[in-house]
Amino acid sequence: MPPPRETSVQDLKGVILQGVIHRGSRATVTLERISAMQGRDPLSLLLRRQSDVITRGQALGYLSPKALAHRVRSGRWQRVHDGIYVTHNGPLDLQHARWIGCLAAGKHALLAGLSAAELCGLRGFPSRVVHILMPARQRERNPPRGVVVHRTSRLTGAEVNLLGLPPHTTAARSLVDAAAWAGTDDAARAVIAAGYQQRLVVAGEIESVLDRLARVPRRALIVEAAADAAGGAHSLPEARLLTELRRARLPLPRLQVRRRDSGEDVRYLDGYYDEWKIHIEVDGAQHVDVQSYWADMHRQNSVWIAGDRILRFPAWAVRHQPAEAVAQIRAALLAAGWRPTRRDQRPKG
Repeated sequence: MPPPRETSVQDLKGVILQGVIHRGSRATVTLERISAMQGRDPLSLLLRRQSDVITRGQALGYLSPKALAHRVRSGRWQRVHDGIYVTHNGPLDLQHARWIGCLAAGKHALLAGLSAAELCGLRGFPSRVVHILMPARQRERNPPRGVVVHRTSRLTGAEVNLLGLPPHTTAARSLVDAAAWAGTDDAARAVIAAGYQQRLVVAGEIESVLDRLARVPRRALIVEAAADAAGGAHSLPEARLLTELRRARLPLPRLQVRRRDSGEDVRYLDGYYDEWKIHIEVDGAQHVDVQSYWADMHRQNSVWIAGDRILRFPAWAVRHQPAEAVAQIRAALLAAGWRPTRRDQRPKG
C-alpha cells in the first residue's frame, strides 16, 4: 500500500471536525464505520468526542431540519449560539465553552493561548475567556460571549495538536501566544516560567516558535524569560530578580545549583555565586508551611556551616521591592570581594 498523502493543517482540522478519524490514500475510516464496530450510532460517538456540542451542519448530517427544531423546542437540546447546539438542557462547563468557541469560529479554528496551554497541562493560570486562533484570511464570524478570537498568518503543522479535544496549539506555541496576549509583563513572565517549571517545554522550543513568527508582542521579554527559565529561574520572582540584577549591572548567579550539604544530602540552591560563595534563596508561598520552613532553615544552616553567605528574600519583596533586594546583593558581593568595572559603573540606558 502506498503511504498516505500529505495533508495540510486546515485539511486535517476539517477532517476531524467532520468526524473522519483517519484518511489515507485508499481507505477512509469515518465515524459511521467506527461506531458500527463499537456498536454505537455515529451521532452519539460524535457528541461524545465534542462534549455534547454540535454544529447545525453536523446535526443535519444525522437529523432532518424538522427533527432538529423539535429537539430545541422541546428543551432536550439548547441553542447556545448561531448554528451551535448543546444536546442537553443542563448547565455548561469549561469543556462545553471550549467546544462552543472552537466550533463557532469555523473548521480551521483552534484553541490557543492560555486555553490551549491548560489542555497541554498548564496549572495555575485559569482564563476567564476562551482564546481561539484562526487564519488571518478567514472571515470572522460573530464569536460567542466569553470567546476572544485572535488571527494569524503563521501557523505550521508542527504547532498544532490535532489529536487533542478540542484541537489546539502545542504547548510551546500556546505559551508564546499566552505571553504575547497577557495583560501585564509580569503575567507574561509567569506563564513562560510556569511552562518550564511544569515541564511542558524544554530548552529551545520557545525560541523555535519565535523564529517562525514574524512579529510577536513582547518578543524580547519572552526570549529573556525563556532563557532564564531554561537556566533554572522557574518562578516569576526568580526571573524578576535576574532582570533587576541585569539592570543594576551586577553579576548573575548560577540557578538551581545542585550541591551536597554537610550531611551529604543533595540540595538545590535557587542562585549561587561560585566565586564569592554567596547563596540566594527566594522564598515562595510554600515557606508558610511549618515543615517546609524547617526544611529550609535546616538547608540554610548546612550552607552556613560550610562557610557561604546566604541572602533570603520573600517572593513578594522581589516583586514589589526589587531595589532593596538588589542593594543587599550588591552589598554582599562587595563584602565578598567583587569589584565593579568601569562598564558596570556607567548608568544603564
